Amino acid sequence: MTIYFEDLSPGDTATFGAYEVTESEILDFATQYDPQWFHTDPERAETESIYGGLIASGWHTAAMTMRMIVDHHLEDAMALGALGVDDLRWPEPVFPGETLTVETEITETRTSESRPDRGIVKTFSRTVNQSGDTKMEMTSIVLYARRAE
Repeated sequence: MTIYFEDLSPGDTATFGAYEVTESEILDFATQYDPQWFHTDPERAETESIYGGLIASGWHTAAMTMRMIVDHHLEDAMALGALGVDDLRWPEPVFPGETLTVETEITETRTSESRPDRGIVKTFSRTVNQSGDTKMEMTSIVLYARRAE
């Protein structure tokens, strides 16, 4: 079923995903995109970091979250692209061996004033591990197509 702007309402919630975080993926992502030592050097991260071990880059956490959002929702949605993200936060680091899940709630919908064939949807997303610990929070602003009348 294709999801249009009209199918989304404030208060709609969903929980989805089961992304298993591996050390090798943390190392690969960080080596290419965020090569700070606590993301790339497991031994040093264990002995010298404030985290007690290797952690995923926050940008990697955002990418894993995005993958789950696309797989669960966006691949069937008439989303036209994101307008931005507000309040992106990483309250706790992600460690190898954790399994991540995403919880979403639509907080606002409105028709575009300049382009009435489109709508704007704000969604609060929370990424949690298997224990329910919050690893990332963000509010995304996404443009959706409206159904033709």
